[in-house]
Formats: sequence, structure tokens, C-alpha cells
Amino acid sequence: MPASPRHTARVFISVASVALAVGCGRRGGDDGPRPAPPASAESEAAEGQDDVNEPSQPGGGVDAGAAVVFRPRGRDQARVSVEVARTRRALERGLMNRTHLPPDAGMLFLFRRPKVQTFWMRDTLIPLDMIFVSSDMVVAGVVENAEPKTLTRRTLPGVVSQYVVEVNASWAREHGVEAGAPVEFIGVAALAPGEGED
Repeated sequence: MPASPRHTARVFISVASVALAVGCGRRGGDDGPRPAPPASAESEAAEGQDDVNEPSQPGGGVDAGAAVVFRPRGRDQARVSVEVARTRRALERGLMNRTHLPPDAGMLFLFRRPKVQTFWMRDTLIPLDMIFVSSDMVVAGVVENAEPKTLTRRTLPGVVSQYVVEVNASWAREHGVEAGAPVEFIGVAALAPGEGED
């Protein structure tokens, strides 16, 4: 049965209204937030970088200006400017494919729950120290001079920690950072829901 002129007019107005509403939305049908531009050329060079905001870079992002301060016994405090790994992708990527890490710079890995943490150096091109930090903000132990491009498990067997700070190899020894040293995070935002899960 053919549509009446009144019915055809209603359908046309309804279709036009929908088209107008869609046309006023975001361009290209993009319903989600757009990623910010890369924070540095170094982050662009990392493999698989479609998540350019993670980890956050010093000078930009949720943890802009983030630092970790260690207070070793009988020594001056030692401060590290850190990028913060908080999403699953950033926690898995870490410092892979970096060819250089400035002195007194590093990466802080934030985990939601304390456990025996295990790392490896696959696709990591520079030797690192890994400083494991307990939930009560004390150094639990240090893995020194982790060899690049290896699959060896880097862990503190039986030692529970909630955070890990990666720095250049020998940094911990040069600054007297060892188990028992108090630790403070500066400018590090709390984990959001879904972050800190590895």
C-alpha cells in the first residue's frame, strides 16, 4: 500500500532531523577522546607506540614533574626524575627500545597490589638497575646491572614489593641505595580504576 503524503512528510522530517543531529557531532564519527601528540621524540621511537601518552613523560601528562627520592643511611638523598608506567601497556613496555636514559632519570612502575615482582630485559637496549619498593615506601632490594636484550627473570625471590624504579646501571650503588632506605614519590598521581594491573 503506498504511503500517504502526510506519512511521507513525517518520514522526511524524521530522516532530516537525524541527519542534522549526526552532522553536528564529531567529525569522522570519532566517539572517543583523541590521543595527545607524543611528548618527545624518544617516545615516538619506542616500538608499538599507538598509546603515545603512556608512560607519562616528565613535563607533560598526569605525572608531570614526577620524581622518586631515596634517603639512604649516612648519605645525601638521591632524586630521580621519572616517567610513570601505570597502564597495562606501559607496564609491559617499560624502557624497551630506548638507546639512552639521562643520568638521574628513570621509570617508576606502579602496581595496584604488592607481590613478588618479576621483570625481564627483552628489547631493552641499555643496562639497568631495578629498585624494588615495598608498599610501606622502603627499598625492598635492588637488582643491579640487568643485562640488556636477555630473557633472564629479574626478581627478588620471596620478596614482596609494590613498586619498581628502573634507573641506569650502577646508579643504585653510586648513590648508596639499598634495602631499608626510605622512599618518597613526588608528583605521582594515585592509580585510577583499571590502572596498575599487569
